[in-house]
Amino acid sequence: MAKRTFSTLETFLIFLLVMMTAITVALLSLLFITSGTIENHKDSGDHGFPTTQSTPAMQGHITTQVSPGTCTPEPPLFQNFSGYYIGVGRADCTGQVADINLMGYGKSGQNARGILTRLYSRAFIMAEPTGSNRVVFVSVDIGMVSQRLRLEVLNRLQSKYGSLYRRDNVILSGTHTHSGPAGYFQYTIFVIASEGFSNRTFEYMVTGIVQSIEIAHANMKPGKIFINKGDVDGVQINRSPTSYLKNPQSERARYSSNTDKEMVLLKMVDLNGDDMGLISWFAIHPVSMNNSNHLVNNDNMGYASYLFEQEKNRGYLPGQGPYVAAFASSNLGDVSPNILGPRCLNTGESCENANSTCPIGGPSMCIAKGPGQDMFDSTQIIGRTIYQRAKELYASASQEVTGPLSSAHQWVNMTDVTVWLNSTHTAKTCKPALGYSFAAGTIDGVGGLNITQGKTEGDPFWDTIRDQILGKPSEEIKECHKPKPVLLHTGELSKPHPWHPDIVDVQIITLGSLAITAIPGELTTMSGRRLREAVQAEFASYGMKDMTVVISGLCNVYSHYITTYEEYQAQRYEAASTIYGPHTLSAYIQLFRSLAKAIATDTVANMSSGPEPPFFKQLIIPLIPNIEDKPPIGRNFGDVLQPLKPKYRVGEVAEIIFVGANPKNSAENWPHQTFLTVEKYENTTAAWQIMYNDASWETRFYWHKGLLGRSNATIEWHIPDTAQPGIYRIRYFGHNRKMEILKPVVILPFEGTSSIFEVVTT
Repeated sequence: MAKRTFSTLETFLIFLLVMMTAITVALLSLLFITSGTIENHKDSGDHGFPTTQSTPAMQGHITTQVSPGTCTPEPPLFQNFSGYYIGVGRADCTGQVADINLMGYGKSGQNARGILTRLYSRAFIMAEPTGSNRVVFVSVDIGMVSQRLRLEVLNRLQSKYGSLYRRDNVILSGTHTHSGPAGYFQYTIFVIASEGFSNRTFEYMVTGIVQSIEIAHANMKPGKIFINKGDVDGVQINRSPTSYLKNPQSERARYSSNTDKEMVLLKMVDLNGDDMGLISWFAIHPVSMNNSNHLVNNDNMGYASYLFEQEKNRGYLPGQGPYVAAFASSNLGDVSPNILGPRCLNTGESCENANSTCPIGGPSMCIAKGPGQDMFDSTQIIGRTIYQRAKELYASASQEVTGPLSSAHQWVNMTDVTVWLNSTHTAKTCKPALGYSFAAGTIDGVGGLNITQGKTEGDPFWDTIRDQILGKPSEEIKECHKPKPVLLHTGELSKPHPWHPDIVDVQIITLGSLAITAIPGELTTMSGRRLREAVQAEFASYGMKDMTVVISGLCNVYSHYITTYEEYQAQRYEAASTIYGPHTLSAYIQLFRSLAKAIATDTVANMSSGPEPPFFKQLIIPLIPNIEDKPPIGRNFGDVLQPLKPKYRVGEVAEIIFVGANPKNSAENWPHQTFLTVEKYENTTAAWQIMYNDASWETRFYWHKGLLGRSNATIEWHIPDTAQPGIYRIRYFGHNRKMEILKPVVILPFEGTSSIFEVVTT
């Protein structure tokens, strides 16, 4: 190979990166007390918070689901019915909405600056009439479930309920919104992407997840579950179609589409036929909100939940009411909602090619867009279509789910699984590594290094940078991952903690003829089909015929993507992010078949639990410090800076600006009910009634950070056509941080109220 000559720009970049490395090392020396310290997950650590006063103005205005006491008694069981004992619960798990990265795109600078919708944990408990067996499924409005999050949730459940809720019968699944806060991980690659570990957000999420399970536990009653299936059209494209075409033609010929269009839905009712909740699984990436977004929200699948819950909980504000609707993730790895497809931003031409690149501008110009006028519109169009199809399936669901409940779980060292390719040949999984195309990003959100997808060779420039900063990858890891050119050899990096998990969860729960497989990552379309088929065949071979196998994605621990062996050869983004090497899918199929066999043969008790995962201490703290909030001279927190107009028509936007404080202060005490309310004056009662809050899709809360602790808060109400004419006001609820020398930090509530204004229809 000819010796490469570096350009002036590249030389400058090398110098800049070396300087950044030196600064980073210095910062890490200050940030870390120790490195490599681990403890068993039974030790939850110290998670104390400053006490935050509740806002008196909020008390009595917002109702929530009934919350159990500190010691919830076991609900009485009724054994003389057919069906299941069912409990549903929902709780807020939003966390920080400012001064934290959003998790999903990995884009530097895409930090939270407000809120479009709240994030929720939705829990469903199903128990046999005798109470002998039970299972729990939780769908959480976050990017993915981290191992640390799951371990802490299980630890707290064990402290409260003993052995009732365990690692084998509790599934935690992330919806995969890319607009939720980061900062709740323990492995270094994710901590770096999060720009530190946020104990504030981690605690808020853990508390919300546990609370949703507690509510479901307290609300359990006899009921029935019905299952239905049906296709959802017009909301998906395969974002790596050239990779999909690498799969055998004979296999592809069995399917009518390069995405899975089928939605599987569970309808839950009590013995009177009254609605309780639903769980649906459908394969779509919640990336209708693109990487220019800075508002925390639950994206397209969250909007489907929002619509269904609003319909069933009439008279309640969003996030309230007894009915719970979860739209959970599935094998979404290569599935995009941006159905207009990839086009070059500068020319408008299609860039649907193996490298997702444009003739002018390269890969950074190749972006897919949704069907709407903007990302908000696209989110609602996709979410509404999913909701409408779910509504149809829900109404026609008539096949009852019956039979025993079972669960099986193992921890597995995914870096050392021997895979049987056939009766005579084996292969091995690899230590984790990310390929070059990982840095390319996808057509839903491109990377920042101008690297193209489909790279099967490295680059001497970036290899040199990596080798200088992180050291060289071993020949063993490079050979194991071929044809992936290794960009980051994360499985060989252990400072300050391991960069990727070695130990992952594999888990199946069954409800009669339904099996839910908890996948610790993102399966592509064909990967999901193969795994479903293999698990179904395994059940059938041991007498459990006609099982419906559901892929539940982003469960329990995050390990990136899982492509087929053939797709892996193309080395697009999904393959480059298949961190355990080309035989990852085969390993998972083997492991899940073992779980299915154990359930079918009633030998789960004989299975090894596997190597227990670590729970790290002394993680990197957030790089953004906590500073005192300060109002402008002569102003107070909550004062109006830009007032509303006296009159608005439906369809217009009412916008008001207040003297604000950092919204992350409000995440220090769970739950923070809302940052805003839109209230209507009722003449009949001479009182203000809350019509919208910050969980409503009609409202937006923007936080604008200034200097020296000063900030503003902008509230928008996009007045819908359904708004009732009358007199309104907008209120703002926040918390400011007060810091005085030699005194403890105090978090103080405040509020602001607009002048009244009128809404008219014409």
